[in-house]
Amino acid sequence: MTLFACILLTVGTLIFMFYPERHVAAQRQKTRLEYLRERQATLYDNLRDLNFENRAGKYSEDDYVAQRALMENEAATVLAEIDLIESTGLKQRGQA
Repeated sequence: MTLFACILLTVGTLIFMFYPERHVAAQRQKTRLEYLRERQATLYDNLRDLNFENRAGKYSEDDYVAQRALMENEAATVLAEIDLIESTGLKQRGQA
């Protein structure tokens, strides 16, 4: 009986995990602004982790500076694009 219950639970779990969703087209697509905000949050988390790991001694000073510069440049690019989209959106709303 226990074996039957385990098999039934395993089959049910596999069906739940791998059964394709029927309404894929009905799912909401992310806007570019939503994607950029998620990317911004990820970059900030990565910068915090990098600072923590540097204080823990996991990186040499040269590696830390190089990684930090890359992440800061990418964050600046993301922020500039967010500002551009928001300012364009505000101008379009003001004209409507």
